[in-house]
Amino acid sequence: MTPHRPTSPPEPKKRSASRHALQIDAREKVTVTGLVDVISFDEESVIGETEMGVIIIKGGNLHVSKINLDSGELCVSGEIDGIQYENAGGPAKAKSLLGRMFK
Repeated sequence: MTPHRPTSPPEPKKRSASRHALQIDAREKVTVTGLVDVISFDEESVIGETEMGVIIIKGGNLHVSKINLDSGELCVSGEIDGIQYENAGGPAKAKSLLGRMFK
């Protein structure tokens, strides 16, 4: 009989900061890599979770032209007014969830 060895829990996935990148073209197109999830999007903002925290893209007439969670890529086009980072699980995530529930 083989002795039972305790198994250790699986290690959490380590997020590599080198995989996240942000490219802005003429304030009309944003490409984000290292995307983990999309939290919400509309014509005025796109909120996503990246390997470096929550990213908020603000502007007007925004359109998500590409979302690929397998490769971690997001492309947004429109009038880009600003980009902001929040810590993962911060106020942007909570606000978007409540905002979607009570719209």
